[in-house]
Amino acid sequence: MREWIVTNGLGSYASLTYSDEATSKFHGLLVASLEPPTKRWMFVSNVTDRVKIKDRIYPLKNHKCKFLWDFFPSLLYDIDGVKIKKTFFMEHGKNTSIVKYTVDTNKALILSHIPMVNSRHFYDMTSPGSASFLQNVMNEGVIVRPSNINKTLKMILKNSSYLPDGYWEELYYKKDRERNDSWRDHNFHIGEFQMSLNKSTEYYLLFTIENELQHDPLTIYEREILRKKQLLARAGLPRQCNTLVLSTDNFIVKKGTGKSIVAGYPWFSDWGRDTLIALPGTTLVTKRFEDAKQILQTFSKYCKNGLIPNVFGERDSQPIYNTVDASLWYVDRVYQYLKYTNDLSFAEELWPTLRSIIEGYRKGTDYNIYMDSDFLISHGKGLTWMDVKLGDYYPTPRSKKAVEIQALWYNALQIMNTLSIRLEKDNSYSELARNVKDSFRYQYDYPYDVIDTKDLSMRPNQIFLVSLDFPLIEKQMQERIVAEVQKTLVTLFGLRTLSPQDSRYKGTYLGNYNKDLAYHNGTVWPWLMGPFIKAFVKVKNHEPNQRRYAFQNFLQPMIGVYGDLWDGSIHEIFDGDPPYTPQGCITQAWSVAEILRAWVEDIENIKPKYELLLLHEIGI
Repeated sequence: MREWIVTNGLGSYASLTYSDEATSKFHGLLVASLEPPTKRWMFVSNVTDRVKIKDRIYPLKNHKCKFLWDFFPSLLYDIDGVKIKKTFFMEHGKNTSIVKYTVDTNKALILSHIPMVNSRHFYDMTSPGSASFLQNVMNEGVIVRPSNINKTLKMILKNSSYLPDGYWEELYYKKDRERNDSWRDHNFHIGEFQMSLNKSTEYYLLFTIENELQHDPLTIYEREILRKKQLLARAGLPRQCNTLVLSTDNFIVKKGTGKSIVAGYPWFSDWGRDTLIALPGTTLVTKRFEDAKQILQTFSKYCKNGLIPNVFGERDSQPIYNTVDASLWYVDRVYQYLKYTNDLSFAEELWPTLRSIIEGYRKGTDYNIYMDSDFLISHGKGLTWMDVKLGDYYPTPRSKKAVEIQALWYNALQIMNTLSIRLEKDNSYSELARNVKDSFRYQYDYPYDVIDTKDLSMRPNQIFLVSLDFPLIEKQMQERIVAEVQKTLVTLFGLRTLSPQDSRYKGTYLGNYNKDLAYHNGTVWPWLMGPFIKAFVKVKNHEPNQRRYAFQNFLQPMIGVYGDLWDGSIHEIFDGDPPYTPQGCITQAWSVAEILRAWVEDIENIKPKYELLLLHEIGI
């Protein structure tokens, strides 16, 4: 069952299925971020509707609807000649969700809208009695005060009548049950709005926890349409990219006085690694340079002992630093930002952070991360992007010297070398980079996934030896890696995380085993298609016919499956075996961002404005 989502730039969202159902505890019409972008709280689960024509009542849930997407998701019903369109949107920067009803009729009728409210953290379940709801009917709506949180919910529908009610309904979330997650919940029927109509009209049902409303719903709707059109105009990309451009907007969120990127909806908060991998596709190819700058500033403030946080806790917003690659991605993303802006004053501002990262890795830092005597980076278990953990067991430990960490380390050193020249800093990075390259090439006689353990698992991580700006290996080995990855790991929706010929391979995410065993052992990740496409066109010398081939074989099939009504969302993961069933989050930042980035930079060959300048000044 496909799902839609709208967001507000705070980490809040509204999301249901294309058939207007809640099949997961994360579905809701107002899931508000109380400490952006975290502490998400369920206030409104859904609103059910029914229409009374003459003496007959038609519950909309009993009728098939058509899904539409045009800036916002809409559901279209045709009931006895009456056309009802429900459009969902949020006010940007506010915890306000709105349902726009457009009714086309020449009959007298009564439309009823029955909100189902809740008051819980969106990870949790509600039982009757765990919260109560005091309601005060006001002009054009009702004020609801949940007993378990110091927030007030307002529900407003102008020119309506409101009938208070109050009873619990038990719900079963089939999607959560399939995932072996908690799946029995209760929502509260708070009352019923009624609209009496005798002609075509449109009106807005509004849900908000804001203290004051600054604008009426029509103004909010028109302003949101304008904001989205301005995002497209600023990006200035080929029209076929518009859907993905708008999708990237879902993930850029406020964090304190700065910005961050939510890793995925509905349940992820902002993750360091995910934010940095997604940054070029969300902010650079779309020309949102100020957002990129604020994101880099935000994570610079959290850098500790040379480490960028892996994740901020959803419930407490506290940073956790258990990652070996986020800091190295940070160095690379500063470089990507400079390729688009040539903002050397900002590079100067971030120089202490960049230097602390390299020194932390060189001298050793937390989680047993350090530069070994062979100049390569050694690290503990579960610190790469394949970081899933079951108790004390790591299905993909990849400890010691994972291949992409060495690629990122060398790449970071070469970037520091470049910046040292541009900023006129003391430069010890060039010599260290040469030592890293010599050591790596001496040891990398086969395509290992982990260098010092000689792990020959066929995984996608070696693609970063090719895709990064400063590759560690010679052209012949790059071509060999791209060919083998294409042959073994590339699927319709991304790259498998393990070869199907491996005994540990899991072809489906859900099975008679813990799903986390499959997470990085066969499951397909769309974001990996981005670096693969970059590597593919690089070894093909960016020839136009090869870029066309890449589009036709690696992007167009995926986009074709999503179809014309696609809102640009790309799932977190897919099954490794056909039919590649989508799994995980319904839309993931790095999935959307890397597909868009690859389309723009690698397929369309729209390169950063200052890329050649940076390379020319250091003699490359």
